[in-house]
Amino acid sequence: MRDFSSSHEWLSMNTATVRKQWQLPQIIDECARRGIRAISPWRDQVAAAGLEATQRQLKAHGMGLSGYCRGGFYPAADKAGLAAALDDNRRAIDEAKMLDAPCVVLVVGALPGALQGKPAYTDIARARNEVRDGIAASLDYAREVGMPLAIEPLHPMQAAERACVNTLEHALDLCDELDPGQTGMLGVAMDVYHCWWDPKLEQQIARAGDAKKSRLLAFHVCDWLTPTRDLLNDRGMMGDGVVELRKIRGWVEQTGFAGFAEVEIFSELDWWQRPGAEVLDTCIERHKSAV
Repeated sequence: MRDFSSSHEWLSMNTATVRKQWQLPQIIDECARRGIRAISPWRDQVAAAGLEATQRQLKAHGMGLSGYCRGGFYPAADKAGLAAALDDNRRAIDEAKMLDAPCVVLVVGALPGALQGKPAYTDIARARNEVRDGIAASLDYAREVGMPLAIEPLHPMQAAERACVNTLEHALDLCDELDPGQTGMLGVAMDVYHCWWDPKLEQQIARAGDAKKSRLLAFHVCDWLTPTRDLLNDRGMMGDGVVELRKIRGWVEQTGFAGFAEVEIFSELDWWQRPGAEVLDTCIERHKSAV
């Protein structure tokens, strides 16, 4: 297991962590100033800054990506909606390719309309079928351009609104079904916030890495607070909650994973209220002491 205590060489910042304080160009500059070598930007932030401008800025700083957020949200009420989702995912893949991302992270979607409180249907099996079919279609294009896709299972609390794939096991089952040859084009993004509770987590992490080519394409860290005041936007800074971060990272690295530990914190009541510089500096410190 790598020693993070004296360096933040393997820290990546998911740009959502300071999205309320800064726009993307400043996030990139502030990360570069602190020697952070990689980020994982969100599409809306890239769109606001400009895709080509973001590409140039990253290149000027010698900064890479640990992922690109996000594709997915495949289920829809009708055929037109399904087609629109595929078109949007194709654009996400093209953007990720231009930014030289290692993967597009897929938040796969769930009951269409549920985020707005008006689900078009309540058949979660239908949603899962549409997710499978959507990923299969996106994978065909991803293979053409050489951009891996990473399915991110979300905590079951978000099964209705955001993702009907809720365990690492389910995500890996989809990978095995759609990419049985393990070509490296389909894998998983494992976020401890969503997976820490899973009694099969150690087993499934080992499964993800137990192959000629690992399915572990991205690894996200933060913490689970007790009590949690908001199920979406009350993630904790590493070391402030109950997740056994080093134990889980140990399992991940036993598979041979040697990539970035990407910090992704949504924190409406705490870290989004603090100065961005304080947030980044704390992330660096906790990456050394808690991750």
